[in-house]
Amino acid sequence: MTAVCPFCEYAGPSPVLLDYRGVFVIEPLHPVVPGHLLAVSKEHVGNALDAPAVFGRVAEVAAQYARGLPSCNIITSAGAAATQTVPHLHVHVIPRVPGDGLTLPWTPEARL
Repeated sequence: MTAVCPFCEYAGPSPVLLDYRGVFVIEPLHPVVPGHLLAVSKEHVGNALDAPAVFGRVAEVAAQYARGLPSCNIITSAGAAATQTVPHLHVHVIPRVPGDGLTLPWTPEARL
């Protein structure tokens, strides 16, 4: 039995905030900070390495969506060892503000 991809026939629970150029934008089930969004390919692509042109469209939509933010992380993962938990291309847009409590492994706070 094949697992159902949660993004291939997306029907919620978060509303689609934008649907543009084969990409849709939603809030993840567990946002890490307020305003955290996902830009998701409508086409089933496992990750950015599988289809660089599709990744380019998803990244473009994510960047356009993030343009109004003063600071953000734009992150995608490729493979389980890189923390990819859903095998469908998606890009996280994570707004950042000083003191938001989110530490990433390459920051000095994570090395304390």
